[in-house]
Amino acid sequence: MFRIWAKVIKDDKIIKQATYESPDKFVYGKFFGYLAELCEQLDIATPVLLKTHIFNYAKFATVRFLPRDFAEPVDFDKLVLDNISL
Repeated sequence: MFRIWAKVIKDDKIIKQATYESPDKFVYGKFFGYLAELCEQLDIATPVLLKTHIFNYAKFATVRFLPRDFAEPVDFDKLVLDNISL
């Protein structure tokens, strides 16, 4: 079981947040699916996912997506995904 907490941050304040929870084991190959589900819950565009994003999440249990990581303009400063340990 795992949880991912997504936060949309603008001017150093959380303006939206969502949590993805699954009873299954975390699989890095499905990370884009987890990200897409969270972005749908937050009603924002899905960013481009690079290997470095996955490596940062694996190593630090957090990853940040900046406006340059999105294909369309966004009105926030960053999207942060954090691993929530149970």
